[in-house]
Amino acid sequence: MSQGSRGFSLIEMVITMALVALIASMALPMTETVIRRGHEQELRTALYQLRDAIDAYKMAATAGHIQTAANESGYPPSLQILVEGVRDVRDVKGGKIYFLRRIPRDPFADQQRQVTEHWGLRAYDSPAEDPRSGDDVFDVYSLARGQGLNGVPYRAW
Repeated sequence: MSQGSRGFSLIEMVITMALVALIASMALPMTETVIRRGHEQELRTALYQLRDAIDAYKMAATAGHIQTAANESGYPPSLQILVEGVRDVRDVKGGKIYFLRRIPRDPFADQQRQVTEHWGLRAYDSPAEDPRSGDDVFDVYSLARGQGLNGVPYRAW
């Protein structure tokens, strides 16, 4: 090479491109894991919010704020009622009690479906091993297939 020429040789360029490709191939699986971990955290938060609202509804029913029949469990009849609110029978002004601003979405669910269809519903009289829907909502679970990074199926969270 002459003294006045500047730039990179073809071999230097090939080696540089190979190193960049190697680093990118190592970073791609890491990026996928980070994204999946973020979705899993969203799922945990959504399940916590829904279950907390269901428990708050049950406590309000037990405390006599929500009118329930003698043969009812005291759990909400649907997820939508948690957003729409229920009349507080102890409030003389006829106010409502709200438990959720909106029903959270399942980050792993098909986004074409309604948000209420993202969740599996378990009734009070349904066993935990074989959850079924019924007259009330005792618990919710994800309908997503697959399992989390912790090895537990999303349906079992």
